[in-house]
Amino acid sequence: MTDRLLVLNAGSSSLKFALYEPSPGNADPALTLRGQIAGIGVSPRLQAADSSGRPLPFETAEGTVRNHCDALALLLDWLGRDRGGGLAGVGHRVVHGGALFSAPIRITPEVVEQLAALEPLAPHHQPHNVAAIRALVERLPDLPQVACFDTAFHATQPAEAKHLGLPRGYADRGLRRYGFHGLSYESVVSGLPHVTRAPLPRRLVIAHLGNGASMCAVEDGRSVATTMGFSTLDGLVMGTRSGSLDPGALLHLMRTEGMSLAEVEDLLYNRSGLLGLSGLSSDMKSLLASDDPSARAAVAQYCYQIHRHLGSLAAALNGLDALVFTGGIGENAAPVRAAVCRDADWLGIILDEAANQAGSPLITAPESRVPVWVIATDEEMTIARHCRAALKG
Repeated sequence: MTDRLLVLNAGSSSLKFALYEPSPGNADPALTLRGQIAGIGVSPRLQAADSSGRPLPFETAEGTVRNHCDALALLLDWLGRDRGGGLAGVGHRVVHGGALFSAPIRITPEVVEQLAALEPLAPHHQPHNVAAIRALVERLPDLPQVACFDTAFHATQPAEAKHLGLPRGYADRGLRRYGFHGLSYESVVSGLPHVTRAPLPRRLVIAHLGNGASMCAVEDGRSVATTMGFSTLDGLVMGTRSGSLDPGALLHLMRTEGMSLAEVEDLLYNRSGLLGLSGLSSDMKSLLASDDPSARAAVAQYCYQIHRHLGSLAAALNGLDALVFTGGIGENAAPVRAAVCRDADWLGIILDEAANQAGSPLITAPESRVPVWVIATDEEMTIARHCRAALKG
């Protein structure tokens, strides 16, 4: 077949992928397989499974994957289409679209340079996204590529939700609130009605909880507020990231302890959040299983932040009609969901303890004024849809 779609999500040392076959009519593309190449440049390993979750065999020699270019070559060889003859196009998750890109776009040499120019806005993500695009252009220059942005979903936010409290000229230099995890939010917005068998709630809050975490207020399917702002540091406490922090605290550390820019960056991105609060781990599953008081305190802080931001987002919506948990923690950590729902009883949320423990899609009681749902996000499918549409367009 010559019309398959490949979806790529490049990280610093990993390349996640999913392969889709076309479906009849306007039906969604059909997932064939998904996986990742991890340990790029260190100890490479490929893990993949078919659409039913059955592992697929793969072997690679140590040291053969030095960079994203090597990883792509390995992946294409493994797919059995080294010259790209089986692919109609490739869709990329790109974290930052800046103020320029508010919708998916076909990649051209000019677009690549524009995406690279945004790297200072997302230094921990954007360079790796761009590296994968460049590597594929180098290997298969005629293969169509489409960039899909995590920031694009939030382009609908009103001006007052985007502006920072800085002199106006700084906004012209790119300092504004962007928001992230947009592909996940878009996935939930499109998927929730299929689960509920009802129209999308008018006032919806989605909590994307994973190693990176954020929440979004959605009104009539459009983002109106979100917890992440200029960077992926803002908002909720995360696995290793601090979440919202008084900038005066950073000034204090730089002034009194002589911390450098690199040291502050390392503190905020790599040594804070659940890891820093607990002193044990950034992994929620490990913390929930621990009897250590520091682990319990870190989880409590995590849940408190979700509850506090839930109130803020409900205010942005002037009410709340539904809450959705998604992401690795949101979908799997029943104690976190329970703590948030119990604290949010003032919103009319009444938790169904048994349904929550069982992992049911609906975890609130029939008398709950606000239903709470657990929905699996599928960012890869969202990208595949955008890629197909862009190629047709």
